[in-house]
Amino acid sequence: MIPISFNQSAPAHGSFGLLQIGVLAPEAVPTGKLCTGQVGYLITGMKTTKSARVGDTWHLAKQPVEMLPGFKPAKSMVFSGMFPISGADFEALNAAVERLTLNDASVSVKRENSTALGAGFRCGFLGLLHMEVFHQRLEQEHGADVITTAPTVPFHIHFPDKTVLHIQNPSQFPINKKVSSVGEPTVTATVLTPTSYVGSIMQLCTDRRGDLLEHNILGHRTLLRYTLPLSELGGDFYDELKSVSSGYASFDYEEAEYRQADLVRLDLVINGDPVDALARVVHRSKAQYMGRKLVTAMKDKLGKQLFEVVIQASANGDIVARETIKALRKNVLAKCYGGDVSRKRKLLEKQKEGKKRMRRVGSVDVPQDVFHALMKTSS
Repeated sequence: MIPISFNQSAPAHGSFGLLQIGVLAPEAVPTGKLCTGQVGYLITGMKTTKSARVGDTWHLAKQPVEMLPGFKPAKSMVFSGMFPISGADFEALNAAVERLTLNDASVSVKRENSTALGAGFRCGFLGLLHMEVFHQRLEQEHGADVITTAPTVPFHIHFPDKTVLHIQNPSQFPINKKVSSVGEPTVTATVLTPTSYVGSIMQLCTDRRGDLLEHNILGHRTLLRYTLPLSELGGDFYDELKSVSSGYASFDYEEAEYRQADLVRLDLVINGDPVDALARVVHRSKAQYMGRKLVTAMKDKLGKQLFEVVIQASANGDIVARETIKALRKNVLAKCYGGDVSRKRKLLEKQKEGKKRMRRVGSVDVPQDVFHALMKTSS
């Protein structure tokens, strides 16, 4: 057994025993050595694939060499929480995620606990398409039933004391604290469309806080290049683009720099308790619109309870939307066929006091299918 090591950009280096080395021709053929230009394989005693990454430079343990330049670790640009439909399925979801990350090392996975959804994972992806493919593979290849939270992007929070907070989860966004600025990632988006659809597409990009960079007419087609916030590409942006262009527009984007934006944290509050799984970061100008959309959807999906339920949308602590679900009421006057009105009033007051007491001690249980429906609410 030959001891080998490898150089990598992360601080955790490792040494492993080389059990077998060979070439792929195309099957694995043991040769005992690899020469320049050959495509081969190594079999080691490595316990997990996280110990090595694409771009690592391997060498004999006692003969270190300089790391080959040009390789950088994969940088996650979109984050999403994944939770099992049932808490009993967490171990199955954990095993499925581990198997998928064996051949997709660009996915970052971290354990996360949600008050509303229980134990799950916060996963980072290279982009929105990467996230959708990973989710589909979980369902199709491993039969996992998961709830995926709305995709979010990393934000940089700058405070007056010059400190910077990097967040990946909307629930980490500070509220009731003085913030100098908030930076969000942007992309350079390129749209190629027939000229007749230019007006509708420009309006769509403007509504998504886009800045026009280039506008070129190429015969019967037009090329538009915009700077768009990465967070605006989530949800139904691509569907709307295809809708306004009748399916003729093509879309591509590449990573750009961070820019400052007026962003707030939007929380859904049920009877005074925020639901952390439904928190999101939105632009201040869209906070009221998104808040009304969320509380209306929650009211339609939740249904009546035995006590009054107040659903509110809070933007950085300020209430921007509210809906109230009236309590289910028993007809306590059904047994009263007449008599003094004070008797009826007494029964109604007794029922009213009971509802107040129930609201103080009762809690709202939000079903999992309600979360699944609200995650699809457009951002």
